[in-house]
Amino acid sequence: MEADWDEVARIAFPAPGTADFPRPATAVAFDTIAELLWAGDDRGRVSSFYGRDLQRYTAFKIHPPSEGPVHQFLFHDKGVIALGSRSVHMAMRRGPALWNIRHEGMKNLRCMSFTSKGASEIIVAGLQDAMFVIDVVKGEIVKQVPTEHHYTIMKKSKYICAATRTGCVDMLDPISFKIVRSWQAHASYINDMDAQKDFIVTCGGSVKQQAAQTYMLDPYVNVFDLKNMTSMKPMPFPALAAHVRLHPRMLTTSIVTSQHGQMHVVDIMNPNSSTVRYANVTSFINLFEMAPSGEAMVMADAECNIHLWGSPSKIRFTDVALPLEMPKVEEPAPMLDWSMDTPLSSIGMPYYREQLFSAWPPDIVSDVGAPPVQVDPAFLATLKQAEWGWYGRNTRGLRRNQVENTRVTSKPALQPPKFLSEKARESALAAGNGAAADAKAEEHLDDASPPGEIESLKPEAPPMYRIFEIKYSKFGVDDFDFGYYNKTPYAGLENHIPNSYANALLQLMHFTPLLRNMALQHAATACVSELCLLCELGFVFDMLQKADGAPCQATNMFKALSATPQAGPLGLLEEETHISSLAAMSQGLSRFLFDRITHEYRSLPPVSTALEQDIFNLPQPPTPDELVSKVLATSAVITIKCTNCRNETTRSGTSYVNDLIYPATKAPVRGGRAPKTTFSQLLKMGVERETGSKGWCSRCQRYQNLQMRKTIHNVPAVLAVNTAITTAEHRRLWATPGWLPEEIGVIVDQGQFFCFEGEDLKLHLQRGIHNITVYSLIGMVVNIESNTPQKTHLVSLVNVAHAEPTPPAESKWYLFNDFSVRPVSAAEALTFNATWKMPTVVMFQVKAANNKSNPDWKTKMDTSLLYRDLTPPHPDTKTYRVLDEGSERPGPDTIVAIDTEFVSLKQPEIQMNSDGEREMIRPMSHALARVSVVRGQGEHEGEAFIDDYIAIREPVVDYLTLYSGITALDLDPRTTKHNLVSLKLAYKKLWVLLNLGCKFLGHGLRQDFRVINIHVPPAQVIDTIQVFYLKSRLRKLSLAFLAWYLLKEDIQLETHDSIEDARTALKLYRKYLEFEDAGILEAMLEDIYKAGRATNFKPPRKDDGGGGCGGGSGSGHGQGARTDTPSAELAAAGGPGPGGGGGGGGNGTGSAPSTPARKPAGLAAGPGQQGGPSTPSFGGGVNLFSPSKMSSPLK
Repeated sequence: MEADWDEVARIAFPAPGTADFPRPATAVAFDTIAELLWAGDDRGRVSSFYGRDLQRYTAFKIHPPSEGPVHQFLFHDKGVIALGSRSVHMAMRRGPALWNIRHEGMKNLRCMSFTSKGASEIIVAGLQDAMFVIDVVKGEIVKQVPTEHHYTIMKKSKYICAATRTGCVDMLDPISFKIVRSWQAHASYINDMDAQKDFIVTCGGSVKQQAAQTYMLDPYVNVFDLKNMTSMKPMPFPALAAHVRLHPRMLTTSIVTSQHGQMHVVDIMNPNSSTVRYANVTSFINLFEMAPSGEAMVMADAECNIHLWGSPSKIRFTDVALPLEMPKVEEPAPMLDWSMDTPLSSIGMPYYREQLFSAWPPDIVSDVGAPPVQVDPAFLATLKQAEWGWYGRNTRGLRRNQVENTRVTSKPALQPPKFLSEKARESALAAGNGAAADAKAEEHLDDASPPGEIESLKPEAPPMYRIFEIKYSKFGVDDFDFGYYNKTPYAGLENHIPNSYANALLQLMHFTPLLRNMALQHAATACVSELCLLCELGFVFDMLQKADGAPCQATNMFKALSATPQAGPLGLLEEETHISSLAAMSQGLSRFLFDRITHEYRSLPPVSTALEQDIFNLPQPPTPDELVSKVLATSAVITIKCTNCRNETTRSGTSYVNDLIYPATKAPVRGGRAPKTTFSQLLKMGVERETGSKGWCSRCQRYQNLQMRKTIHNVPAVLAVNTAITTAEHRRLWATPGWLPEEIGVIVDQGQFFCFEGEDLKLHLQRGIHNITVYSLIGMVVNIESNTPQKTHLVSLVNVAHAEPTPPAESKWYLFNDFSVRPVSAAEALTFNATWKMPTVVMFQVKAANNKSNPDWKTKMDTSLLYRDLTPPHPDTKTYRVLDEGSERPGPDTIVAIDTEFVSLKQPEIQMNSDGEREMIRPMSHALARVSVVRGQGEHEGEAFIDDYIAIREPVVDYLTLYSGITALDLDPRTTKHNLVSLKLAYKKLWVLLNLGCKFLGHGLRQDFRVINIHVPPAQVIDTIQVFYLKSRLRKLSLAFLAWYLLKEDIQLETHDSIEDARTALKLYRKYLEFEDAGILEAMLEDIYKAGRATNFKPPRKDDGGGGCGGGSGSGHGQGARTDTPSAELAAAGGPGPGGGGGGGGNGTGSAPSTPARKPAGLAAGPGQQGGPSTPSFGGGVNLFSPSKMSSPLK
């Protein structure tokens, strides 16, 4: 409180109505984002006052007068929240109500506070046995919290500090609302309380000794330290403390007032000295409040007056106030001098509540101002001049008297392509027209950005930078033409899953060779930690590498991130309602991922360190700690110096991501230029980080101003930098052309960090005096800011040349906009726009590591998971037998049959469009529930060696039991009889098989691989849905139909079973090889489709009149329905299959396609079926068929 503080304004609190008398205020509060003071009375009326003069702004009621006073205010961006005794009301600042919540459990509310979710959620409590958690955005009660204590005051700090009626303060956890600590502040009651940062201050009362029923205020203020959870020395206040507030800026300063207007400004750390002021009041002070800016305070007295205090020259309520919408004052109509010369247009029109008959319908309103015709300059050169003008040949393609419609000739923004199923139908009906349509679409995509033009200089984000949305047909996401957006060999990432804002950072890390190598070397170890993000990064990087331009998704990575306990409190999850800016989230995610990479990389030694030994010239294999310090850590020692006693202390200051620090803006010297700021200067300031702050000095035993500086010992090979752009000046700096260099040089000498770029770097390299390390710019995560309807989102700009196996002749910059990938020029990539394009994360890597990789992880990969049963089920229900390490070692010649089962996590979102058609907004979200892998050859062909049920963290909305065979009991660890494992463990087994070179065989594997979140190269996929497919028929055949027609087996009678389906696909592939060897494959496919049309492509069942498999008169299936997968021992022994006739199906003798004998093709015959000799080993040599990569569901 400065010396010139005084009473600035005093107003009488207005009466609730014209016929009522004035009443004292029951609650006052300063708005946190507007220059408004809010007050409520005992009749449920709320009033607001604007500015230092306290002009009336709005007034409204939040509940009937009979429900008593207004107790408290809280403030949100959208409005003000007022608390009554039986309701909670939220209204806009100009008065209209947003919502009003009542509940039978709201009987005597007194206080409320924001929760851990910021301003999007509040908790209300009172003199009752229940607290209510309210979603502010939706205006709904989301939770009831029972409580044994009755609360009268709530303040939010590290905890929710709640005062009880008995003088106690409970510190509640802001997430679970459980009591963390209780503090008995006063003997009888608490009259006022405040909490900020690390302190709680209270004033209250106690019972007089001479009169047991009479209370008096205590002559002191109690203080509690939230950091150390201990009581501190009370602050004396002889005038009896009635109200207390902590200063919002000065953390240890408090203002204490008495009921008679005496005010003390006291330092908590030195309570014996204070500044005393007096308020000119003639009655008791009922309420006291401090403004968020610290530049104003308000008091309300018993005579219905409101006193505003502050410095007359500096008073303001909040630091950054939003502009208020003021009511428009209607000007009186001017008096007209009516005469014969008065124009009728000067007479105003009256206001009408209904539309006038003279109003034109909108469908006949003309649109004027068409853009002019664009004339080709080459055409102008051919014109000939005449006396009346110029003339030439008509080359427009229109007649002379026809007007060109210029509104439709201009090319629109990038439009979504047709679905793959639509293209397939068009190609089948008219190949020529379909090819022309596709060519036209591709031409439009290529012409979206003219060559040579720098799109980043445009005032608004051009189409290639805008967010792209995935459209869904009835076939789901697989029908979307991702290839339209990506013609490159580099894979994009889909953006329709939660937390996909991290796609840009994942792409940037993927193209950083040292980070990619660390992730892959760790993923190849025996790590089975369920939430290991480094393993998940390795899986994503491997998937992006194998995809060869096909779209990928980081579903498992984002699931692990969501399940990590620290991610939510750090604000890294999109599902949290209080989402900060995407720029801040990406920078927080970079810090978090680098910290997790460091921790998890140290947990297990990598499978190979050959790359790091080569780069750093290490004679011996380094330890994980040594590798982390060389690759990721900026090693430093922080010196902390007290400015008062000059005491110095040191501590380790290792960091993994450096934030840039910008110099203070200085006015240019008269007659000179403003000093030039370079990126190297900012990086030096960010790494050395000399800052000052207030902290605890152990020698002075109090808070003092401290100076901190770093002594740098080592700079990592991967230099990650957060740009920390916060002001318009920072944006103008980044928008300077050529400001971000593609190469920098770093020298660390005697604890100091030196950085050079441009000509300075070349000069140091020529001199060769210092040991300078050159870093290459890998790329940036860039924030694309757009106005509605476009959303702000993140893209990455990456120079992929540094990650290529061989260094190209020039840089290769690419724009990764989720699943849209396209090449851009270096000028385009390094040009930023202060309006809409700003970098958030910049990645450098030591130049010596460019274009280097270490593929040893594939040959040294830990494969023990395939030979160990980590979580064996009960022997009676075991349906698999793990591989034998001695005789069954998978390799490139190994075939494994796979099938999966899913459950639904979210139902599809469907809306009706304007044409009355159903349009899918979001398809059903699936999660992997079971995966089964069967031996495809060898002595135990057809026997499962993986049958994992997945423990799902997310809530399941539908187990799809009819199609998956999965029930809730199967996935519950307490009731399951199966091999229940984590998603990470099940995934890693498949990932190991993939990188061993195994070929995956199954039916309709594309959806399986999508839900598993793995990319298998086309050369390692054998899909029976493709081998038994005629493109001209536009129809793919189900597994059950093919099994019925070709194998004479009925499968999937009651439900699906993944082991049965995998075995069936294996048998179908054997049939395919037989047909191909005999040269009758095309004829058999025609017969299959002919039979399918006759049965509507569905296998007849016994209850439909069919006598057996294939429509014959045999016995077919037994009457008992299959209930589960047969045990591994029964399958190995060649026991009866589902139809009671062994592995070959039923015993029917009806007519069916005859299969000629074929020569052995390397696949062993299954039980009950003739074929070639059994292959003696699991990985024997086989001549394999590999169909091409699948695309459309109908292609």
